[in-house]
Amino acid sequence: MISATASGVGNPVFIVGSSTGKDGIHGAAFASKDITEDSMDDLPAVQVGDPFQEKLLLEATLELAKTDAVVGMQDMGAAGITCSTCEMSAAGKVGMKIDLDKVPTRQKGMKDWEILLSESQERMLVVVEKGKEAIVQAIFDKWDLNCAEIGSVTDDGMVEFSYEGRIAACVNADSLVLGGGAPIYEREYKAPAYYEAYKKFSIDSVKEPESLVEVADFLLSHPNIASKKWIYEQYDSMVGAGTMSTNKPTDAGIVNVKGTDKALAMTVDCNSRYVNADPEVGCAIAVSEAARNIACSGGHPSAITNCLNFGNPYNPESYWQFVGSIKGMSAACEKFNTPVTGGNVSFYNQSVIDGIEVPVFPTPTIGMLGIVEDKDRIMSLDFKQKGDLIFQIGKTVNDIASSEYLYSYHNVKASPAPYFNLEEEFAMQQTVKGLIENKLVNAAHDCADGGLFVTLAEMSMPNELGFDIVTDSEVREDAFLFGEAQGRVVVTVENETEEDFLDFMIASNVPFTLLGHVTQGKMNVDEVNYGFSSEAKKQFDSALGNIMNKN
Repeated sequence: MISATASGVGNPVFIVGSSTGKDGIHGAAFASKDITEDSMDDLPAVQVGDPFQEKLLLEATLELAKTDAVVGMQDMGAAGITCSTCEMSAAGKVGMKIDLDKVPTRQKGMKDWEILLSESQERMLVVVEKGKEAIVQAIFDKWDLNCAEIGSVTDDGMVEFSYEGRIAACVNADSLVLGGGAPIYEREYKAPAYYEAYKKFSIDSVKEPESLVEVADFLLSHPNIASKKWIYEQYDSMVGAGTMSTNKPTDAGIVNVKGTDKALAMTVDCNSRYVNADPEVGCAIAVSEAARNIACSGGHPSAITNCLNFGNPYNPESYWQFVGSIKGMSAACEKFNTPVTGGNVSFYNQSVIDGIEVPVFPTPTIGMLGIVEDKDRIMSLDFKQKGDLIFQIGKTVNDIASSEYLYSYHNVKASPAPYFNLEEEFAMQQTVKGLIENKLVNAAHDCADGGLFVTLAEMSMPNELGFDIVTDSEVREDAFLFGEAQGRVVVTVENETEEDFLDFMIASNVPFTLLGHVTQGKMNVDEVNYGFSSEAKKQFDSALGNIMNKN
């Protein structure tokens, strides 16, 4: 393992990978700038990544890591060279002298501060053992990548940047690093008035529609729920031939680890509507749903990264959303034992309308990685055969809060986050993993956006099978079908394994419900026909494309 630490006075410092460009400074600028009517005239806020260049850099870096030439190495993210040099120096309790004239640039005439702050992608900072520079140069020449020696390690704890024969900046590394001398701010924050108002929502204030079939049709065509294949099919999912879930739909994306019995499971989750309603609960739900997707696919959650998007942190209400989200993320990550390996924070995501700042919904997006220990235990979400029994793992709750059904169909925007209990969620997921490991189920799919009906419809579509279920008389039918209460997974069980399944579930003490069985293709709820899965699939797959092409 190579650390992101600089050490060894006199050791050379290299920058490898892509050249630095002016476009790279706009990511940093965007994070501290309001969005206005003139924003569309700005240069792009985010650089377009180059997957091929990134692949070359990864391969070269892996080859370099196998040598004994590397002392420390770190990728360049926020604040570019400034951040990587100071963080590596502070970690090693050393300093650096960096010559910005030696940094490869894409544009002529870049200023010193532009080079220092550029966040151009596909770059690494590497501290090399003195005398082994040729090893590094040869590897990056082989992969046709920039490799430039830009400075050396010093012993005074200062990071000095020179440019065109003068000192452009000189700073103590510790002063820019948390845990060192960097200032830690205690910002004011307070809950917005709407937070308490949302809690007053009562399901009884919403009249149940006469036609729930109409609601189901509405949700399957809604852009927040309908298939996103119009987007992802524009990209080649088979590059590298590692994707394992192309023809076997799973809750998480599965990537083969060649030469082993293992695979990687990956997912990205966040419902900003939940987070806006209750940041702490909403962000805990985002982590938990990501873990649920990993578990339903036969994997074990391992770690997360994040992309945290909020409004102006100087606005006490926006900062309250941020604080709550971090608390929720922390609680869920500790429960699922998923460390945060990295991520980024983007503030000032708001528009100024009539002189008033209007922030985006707080959106702490969670990317989670999981490990599938045995590729034979990968679990898909599709119904397999007519007659299989359909069970819900987890309890049913009379709740429609913050659901797509309530928000979009009824146009009720004020409601709390949906029902969520972290302990119940964790226990349910452990049970699902046990069912999969013991081969007691042949399909698993989490219940999330759109509620139970959408979950069942998505399980029906791949093989154009259907379902015949009955609802719970103690819960409103619309809540049963379209509520988004958390902590639920739908599984199917073959008749031959039903007894073993029931024994396992009773021993688990996790609530479960027999919903019904898989049919040839008709979707029935309480003997009411909701159509055929083949028709639903066409509607579900084409909805987003129809909307985009119309616009």
